[in-house]
This record gives sequence, structure tokens and C-alpha cells, in this order.
Amino acid sequence: MRLVILGLFFHYRVTNPVDSAYGLWLTSIICEIWFAVSWVLDQFPKWYPINRVQYTDVLSSRFEREGAVSELAAVDFFVSTVDPLKEPPLITANTVLSILAVDYPVDKVSCYVSDDGAAMLSFESLAETSEFARKWVPFCKKYAIEPRAPEFYFSQKIDYLKDKVQPSFVKDRRAMKREYEEYKVRVNALVAKAQKTPDEGWTMQDGTAWPGNNTRNHPGMIQVFLGHNGAHDIDGNELPRLVYVSREKRPGYQHHKKAGAMNALVRVSAILTNAPYILNLDCDHYVNNSQAVREGMCFMMDPQVGRDVCYVQFPQRFDGIDRSDRYANRNIVFFDVNMKGLDGIQGPVYVGTGCMFNRQALYGYGPASLPTLQKTSSSRSCCCCFKRSKKPSKDVSEIHRESKQEDLNSAVFNLREIESYDEFDRSLLISQMSFEKTFGLSNVFIESTMMEYGGVPDSANPSTLIKEAIHVISCGYEEKTAWGKEIGWIYGSVTEDILTGFKMHCRGWRSIYCMPVRPAFKGSAPINLSDRLHQVLRWALGSVEIFLSRHCPLWYGFGAGRLKWLQRMAYINTIVYPFTSLPLIAYCSLPAICLLTGKFIIPTLSNIASVWFLGLFISIILTSVLELRWSGVSIEDLWRNEQFWVIGGVSAHLFAVFQGFLKMLAGLDTNFTVTSKAADDAEFGELYMIKWTTLLIPPTTLIVVNMVGVVAGFSDALNSGYEAWGPLFGKVFFAFWVILHLYPFLKGLMGRQNRTPTIVVLWSVLLASVFSLLWVKVDPFLSKGDATTGAQNCMSIDC
Repeated sequence: MRLVILGLFFHYRVTNPVDSAYGLWLTSIICEIWFAVSWVLDQFPKWYPINRVQYTDVLSSRFEREGAVSELAAVDFFVSTVDPLKEPPLITANTVLSILAVDYPVDKVSCYVSDDGAAMLSFESLAETSEFARKWVPFCKKYAIEPRAPEFYFSQKIDYLKDKVQPSFVKDRRAMKREYEEYKVRVNALVAKAQKTPDEGWTMQDGTAWPGNNTRNHPGMIQVFLGHNGAHDIDGNELPRLVYVSREKRPGYQHHKKAGAMNALVRVSAILTNAPYILNLDCDHYVNNSQAVREGMCFMMDPQVGRDVCYVQFPQRFDGIDRSDRYANRNIVFFDVNMKGLDGIQGPVYVGTGCMFNRQALYGYGPASLPTLQKTSSSRSCCCCFKRSKKPSKDVSEIHRESKQEDLNSAVFNLREIESYDEFDRSLLISQMSFEKTFGLSNVFIESTMMEYGGVPDSANPSTLIKEAIHVISCGYEEKTAWGKEIGWIYGSVTEDILTGFKMHCRGWRSIYCMPVRPAFKGSAPINLSDRLHQVLRWALGSVEIFLSRHCPLWYGFGAGRLKWLQRMAYINTIVYPFTSLPLIAYCSLPAICLLTGKFIIPTLSNIASVWFLGLFISIILTSVLELRWSGVSIEDLWRNEQFWVIGGVSAHLFAVFQGFLKMLAGLDTNFTVTSKAADDAEFGELYMIKWTTLLIPPTTLIVVNMVGVVAGFSDALNSGYEAWGPLFGKVFFAFWVILHLYPFLKGLMGRQNRTPTIVVLWSVLLASVFSLLWVKVDPFLSKGDATTGAQNCMSIDC
């Protein structure tokens, strides 16, 4: 219905130009058409939203029988960190502790921490964490603590004596809190010591130099802190495995930032534990629900659904955000509306954290629904390219389609075909160059990739596993392989998450959106205005990079035909949204231009035109209400999302578009700093911090220009008489629409003590003043008729 009304509205707008302000009218039409296309891209993937329910009790009854060994699948947790001074070790430690204490069989859980900054501070804090875990883990499991991150558990403002508790609980809780405070003192002492690096570099306790003193030139490092055959907790029970990993870095090699670090973890974990499922978390996203792994396994281990699921995505939830969520940090509309809609098509996009992967999908294998290949000589000679004998019955179009499919899935294997070979044939396959070109020169790793249900290969020598693990994280390991191109986390964008999920969906996999009643994971958001805009800039730049790459959803992956059309539209929407900034900034400038020139973009409305305008507004309201009803999102969250869409659009998205084209045309790369995860002691203290950034200039300029326009419009109406007030209200309403959307930005810019960076004010006022003054002198939208009249009037008066 809204689409029909939109068509009638545009028919009226296009067929009724405003001759007195043709340029303004044409600009507004172009902008409105782009907004309409964006709305279509955003709405179509929402046709079939899904609300899922997980039954963990059914999962337990099926795979955990009393007295028998648990048959639940193993899972490897990945936690990534770079700079311990911007991502405080205490936050990372809480994430690790919450993982080690999850409600899951301990022999099925392993936690790998990637330290891409090779910081001795991260290593030492992890050593302290492993010691504290021996006390914390049994305490959590004994009393079913939630959440199992100590910092967030002890900071809860609840009465923990409210319900009936075990008599020993109060005593043990006080003792544990005291232990945690002492542990925090030790970690904070390490942080204080790390503030100044010694001239000779860091040295370890045994007196040897820390291998990572040069963060750009150091060997690979692996340390197993906790393991199945190692330390136990204070009650003598086994603890999950905890492994520290820092991949090798050397000058002259491309390390691919976070995506490269995650791929290194994939290989290390395959050598040491090889769990069939991987769950990755950012260092500031702790496990808020101890049942989270079981919630995800309800889909992964489902006999009907699980075979084709590449990953289960959990929504992101955040702590430490003010009640009004001024800068839409929670992204409620995206996580509770868009992602539910995508779940009804081919599945939600991968958003970088809180995601449980099927390891085989990361290796480039196709889902179980792919047809079984016939075992032919050609398929044996080059399995990874899907060479197969072409039957005469196939027509030309089918052969062309298959060749496209082979090109797309150059690293895709069919596990069921490989499993049909005997041991001799399998060993031949492993030795083939095709596998080495895909996975790299590690026979142990290659063999592990064929183990669909995980586990360390029988041929692996336990005494050499660490040596092999060091080998697979060396700098040159990925050279001339498919890592980052077809398998693992995909390179080529700062938003490697979108790209990685897109490749999996193109291969025919589907994903699942899992929303437990108690949020599975929680993180900390960059809540001040500057950090938030830089975060949005990073996401938008990643989308622009994908748009300009070979992986653009507009043309990539058509050959295989496995990506559903609505899913393709959803991916197109995720990469073109930054370009909306161009029409958006033009549209937000129109009210000021109309007020300064006395022109307007809409002619005098007829009765039928009023019907189309009224119908458009009503349809917008009704579709919004419909979304609110099935998603459970509040009106305030919807409005906050709308406001920040405008704020981000006229600032971060605009810069992302220009930076993306600069990178493509001139090769100028943009270095992003890690968003600080530390917060002030004062509640919401960071909310009022303002840091200088050029991203603040465009929205500030728009606010000033529109305010100048409002003042100019009222001044002109006062001088022109009664007739001028009617047209003025339409223009002022338009200007107030812009100011109202930018209000959270204005509020954040003023800060708590009304302090704003002087340079922002100077630039914005200067640009607004020049724009306003020049507009009076040079009026490009003045019609020829008006110009002739003005010239005649000037001639008839002694100018």
C-alpha cells in the first residue's frame, strides 16, 4: 500500500515542477527518489520476520544422559585484543572469566585469546586471570551465578539476600568479593607499571627479554595457561583450556588487522583442540547468560536445521548507556527489527561479535544440501575445483552455470565425497598441491579440516603440536593460499564481518538469529559523541570498500545462484547506505535555502495533492506502527534511530564515501584507532566528553545555517506583511524538522558545562556565514522572469 501511495506521490511531484525555483525543486526530487529506493531496499527483507524459541532442556535430554559421557559438541571461544591501554586488561579478563565459567561440559570448552599487540601486560594479566579462575569458576557453578563476569556481577544493584539462599552463600560471596578486589589490585598494578616502557624493553620473570618488545617485528607466541591435563580449580575439578596467542609479525608482510588475527586463531585452535564450532567475542563482550552456548547449540546440533547453518548470530546488548540512549548506541532497530526480518530469508548478517560458527563453513566447504559429487578421475585429480565430467545431456546454459559455480567456489569442498575415499586415497588428497594452495603447508592442519565433527587427528604427535601451532601463525604461512580470499575471515574491508558472512551465504549456507530471553552477551559501547561518530565512520567506510570491490553484492555470486534475491537486496542495502549521505546533506540544506531566498520546493497544493501528501504520511505512520508491534521496539528507540541516522548520515557517512573513493583512486589508506573501552568513574561520564574531530563540522554547519534561515525567514515575514506568514510556516516546519533530528548532536556538542571545541564553532560559523552572505549576492535559483523584473525595477529607480 505504501509503495502504491509512494508512486502516486512521485507522479504528482514530477509532473508539477516549481518554475520559480526549478533548481531547488529538481534537487529535492532527486533526493526524494533516492530516499524512496533506500526505503524499498530496507523494507523488502522484512516480509517474513521470525521469533525463535530455544529449548535447552530438550537439547540436554538428547545429548546428556545421566551416567554417560556428554555428547554435546565442543566449542572454541575466540577473544581478540590489540592495545591493553585502550582495551583495559580488566575488561578482557572479565570476558575470559565469564567464558571459563559457562554452563557447559569443561572438556568441551576452550578459550583462545589473541593479543595482536604482543603486549607483556596482556600476557601477565592473563596469567593472573588464570590463577583467579581457579576460585571464581567453582563459585559460579556452585551457586549458579549470573552473570559470570565478576566486575558486572558484583556491581549489580540488587538485593542478593532477597530470595532463599544457602547459608554458606553469604560467607562465600563476601570471601569471593574480597578475592576479586585483591585480584583487581594486582592487575591494576601491572597496568600502572606498563604506562612507561623501560628503555631496554620489558623482561620476563626469568630475566629474558620479552619477545614482543618490538610490536612490528616479533616471533609467534603461544602459552597454554589452563588445560585438560594441567591445572585444576580449588575443588580439584577440571578447568576449560585457556590459551594465549600472539601471531608472528615481520616488516614487509601484510597482517590484515583483526581478520588476520582471527584466521591465525582458526589455525591454532584446529591444531590444539579442533572443536567443530567457534564462538568469537570482542574483548569487551562478556558472557551474560551462562546458557548461551546451549542456546546456540539448539540450532547447530538440530538434526534438520543444523546441517545447513553456517553461524548463529546473537544480538549485541550493552551496559553503561544512559536511559535515553542519546546516540542510539544500542542499535535496537537494527538488532530487533532488521535482523529478525533477515532470519526469515536466508539468515542475519554477521556483525563481528557474539557469533557461533560452523568451522567447516569457515573452511569454504559447502553445506550438506549441496549435491553429492560423483567420484570420477577428474574429481580426484583436483577436488578443490569441483572438476567433473560433463554429460552430453547437459545444455550449454547448464554448463555455463556450472563453470560460474566452479569459479565462485574455488575453495569449496564436498566433505561427503572425501569421506567416501579409503585411507590411501585420503592421504593422496592431502598431499596434492590443491590442498596446500588452499590451506597452507601443514599436513596436520589440512587433515583437521576434513574432520567434520572435530577432534585432533590421530596422526598428530602430541609432543609436536605446539611447534606445529607456531608454524601456522607464522607471517608467510598465508602466502599463495586461499586464506582471506575464499576461506576464513575475508580480507579487503575494515568490516570483515559483513564480507565473511556474505561469502558464506553465497555458497548456499543459511544463518540463524538467536535471541535468548536473558541476553547472551553484553558489551560496552563508545557512548561519547566523537567516539560514536568514529565507530559509525569505520562501519560506513567498510561498506564503501565492499561496494568498490569484486565482492559487491550488485554483481558478485550470480553464477552459483545460491543467494536468495531478498538476501541479496539486504546485502546491497548494507553497502549502499553511506551514499545516502549525499542527498541527505542536500535535503537538510534545502530548508535554509528556501528561507533565505523566499522560494519553496512544493507548489501551491491542490486538493488531490493534499490527499497524496496526507496518504504518504499516514502510510509512513502505519508501517512504523506495524514494525513496532511485531518487533517490540519502543517509539523512543525508533525516534532515536531516526535522529542518529540523520546525524551519522551528514557526518560519518559523508566522510566514508570520500575516503572510500580516495582509497580506490589515490591509494590513500585510513588508519583507525581502537575505540577506547575505559570509562570514567562518574556514571555516564564519557557521555559529555567532546574530542576534536572534523566529523563535527558538517552537522554543526547545518544547524547554524538552518537557524540563520529561520531568523531570516521571520525577519522577511515581518517586513513583507500578513500575506508572507502563510508560506513561511511550511518553510519553518521544514527547517525545524532538520534541527529536531540534529538535536541530540547539538546537545552532545554543548557538553555538560556547555563547552564545545572552539575550532568546531569557528569553522561552522564561518562556513554558515559565508554560505548565507554569498547566497544573497549570487542566487542560482532566481528565475529568469524574476531577474528581468528586478532589472526593470532597478532601471526605473535612481539606483
